[in-house]
Amino acid sequence: MAETEALIGYGSEFRLGDGASPEVFTPVAEVNNITPPSDTVDVIDATHMASPNRTREFIEGLIDPGEASFEMNFVPGGPGDEAIQEWKATGGRRNCQIKFGNTNVIWTFAGILTGYEPDVPTDDKMTATVTIKVTGSYVSGVES
Repeated sequence: MAETEALIGYGSEFRLGDGASPEVFTPVAEVNNITPPSDTVDVIDATHMASPNRTREFIEGLIDPGEASFEMNFVPGGPGDEAIQEWKATGGRRNCQIKFGNTNVIWTFAGILTGYEPDVPTDDKMTATVTIKVTGSYVSGVES
C-alpha cells in the first residue's frame, strides 16, 4: 500500500510582483488562507435544426481563469495593508505568485485587484479578504 503524498498549506506564500525587470516578488504579510485560480470552460450550445435525435449538442468555448483570493490578518497600516492599499491606489494589472508550502512549486499569473474587504469583529482577530480577477493563464513552475 502506498503512503499518501498529501500536504498541508503551512509555509505557502502569496507574492506580489513589483513590475520591474527583472521582476521581484514580495510575500504579502500574515496571509493565513489562499484560494488559487480555478479554471472553468465555457460551454457553447451548437444545436442546429438537424441535430441527431432532437438532442442538444455542445462545444467547448474559452477558458475563464476565474479568481484568486487570500485572507490575511488585517493590521491597519501594516505591510500587508500597505501593499494592497498601494495596488488599489495605482490600479492596473499586477503579476502574482503562489508558492505552495513544503514544495518548490510556484504558480505565476497576472491579475486585477477587484476586492479588499477588511473584517473588524468585536471578539476575534481582524482579517481582510483580497480578491483578484485572473487575466490570462497561470504558469506553473519550480523555484530553484
